[in-house]
Amino acid sequence: MKALVTMLVVCAVVAIAGCGAAGDSSGATTTESPALIGKPEVSVPERAPPEQLEIEDLQEGDGAPVERGDYVTLQYVGVDYETGKQFDSSWGGKPFSFTVGAGEVIPGWEKGIEGMRPGGRRELIVPPGLAYGRKGSPPAIGPNQTLVFVIDLFETSTPPPNSR
Repeated sequence: MKALVTMLVVCAVVAIAGCGAAGDSSGATTTESPALIGKPEVSVPERAPPEQLEIEDLQEGDGAPVERGDYVTLQYVGVDYETGKQFDSSWGGKPFSFTVGAGEVIPGWEKGIEGMRPGGRRELIVPPGLAYGRKGSPPAIGPNQTLVFVIDLFETSTPPPNSR
């Protein structure tokens, strides 16, 4: 009986390993890193908000860097630069996906995601001109707000899954 259980466990491990991205011909790249497991804490620098987009890799990922036209799947947390209060997060729900360069997200994300690699964690400090500008996005984001995002990139694919 012990030998049968051991054999079943080995078969299950082999079957699961065979389902990985290595044999996947879909063009998708997926990487999970231990540092990316769980919602990140976001801290706001104690200085005046920047006038330009600031990009900092908190952890480098692996695989091909994101390019315009790539479909990305990620998790994120967004906080107000002035107050440090969280206004949005995809953690606790399903990951967020979009096509880079298709105008589906704010310009700060379009520019800030390019070059990121799956398994990476990146911080973006986005000035109002690359976020929601003078109008804001009420009620969560007021006019002319600088925003801080920490983004964990899980997967990229080219072309987007729905175009295959």
